[in-house]
Amino acid sequence: MSLDLNQVSVFLAVAEARSFRLAAERLGVTRSAVSQAIRRMEDRMGVALLQRTTRSVSLTEAGQRLHERIAPAMAEVQNALDTARDLPAQPTGQLRLAVSSIAERFISGPLLASFTLAYPGIQLDITVTDDEFDIVAEGFDAGVRLGEVIEQDMIAIPVSAEQRQVVVAAPSYLQRFGAPAHPSELTQHCCIGWRPAPDVAPYRWEFAENGREFDVAVDPRVTTNDMWVMVRTACAGGGLTFGMEELFEPYIARGELVTLLDAWLPPFPGFFLYFPERRNIPPKLRALIDHARYRAER
Repeated sequence: MSLDLNQVSVFLAVAEARSFRLAAERLGVTRSAVSQAIRRMEDRMGVALLQRTTRSVSLTEAGQRLHERIAPAMAEVQNALDTARDLPAQPTGQLRLAVSSIAERFISGPLLASFTLAYPGIQLDITVTDDEFDIVAEGFDAGVRLGEVIEQDMIAIPVSAEQRQVVVAAPSYLQRFGAPAHPSELTQHCCIGWRPAPDVAPYRWEFAENGREFDVAVDPRVTTNDMWVMVRTACAGGGLTFGMEELFEPYIARGELVTLLDAWLPPFPGFFLYFPERRNIPPKLRALIDHARYRAER
């Protein structure tokens, strides 16, 4: 029995998204077209692949087995097609990246700008997110995060120098309330904290003393998932805040913010471009890897 590869692609999209609507958006077709493709595939195979309700879509046992067998094979087919298509000329196609919001220099710096100029046939689709998820399952080609949080089975290459987190405050705040002499005194100050989502506890501020790492659970007066809210509130004298040094550098240079507790904040490995190990890396991703390595060596 032969199958339509277009139907197989639709099935994989639905299986991974667990949603006809999301699969349709990913494929750029209508929801009706997705439904019809699945129905024709099930009719041809004579077995139900999906269980549908008004609220959810799940795989049947047959659907689960089929997905486990054909998903890796289809990925290899796609990689082979990309390689065959792109080798004669400049790499082309859409490159989807999931980038941590604190990778400010990667997002806004010269690496991406120079890459787009060097490879005009590649369209970058960048999602800035702090959610933790499987980039492969979500359809991303690669991600950019701090090295310490990248899964061990990923290949990772550095795309930044060493990083450092800092505590900052406006001179006006320090004139009124003074500066903490030790991280343990932060609980006595008005702090501006960060959290990735409403149902997640505020980020604990991390320090090191005599080679021992520790953190402080400040009780923020202001908590946000927007770095710029933190910066603006701190500049206005609203309290102390904590984040990547490069985020605050322009404000420190202008004297709008000053750093505190520097002795307890050593540098650490920075951001890495990471991606799954593959026998055939698509040319568009290989282009970004080589470009990032070249700029890191300069």
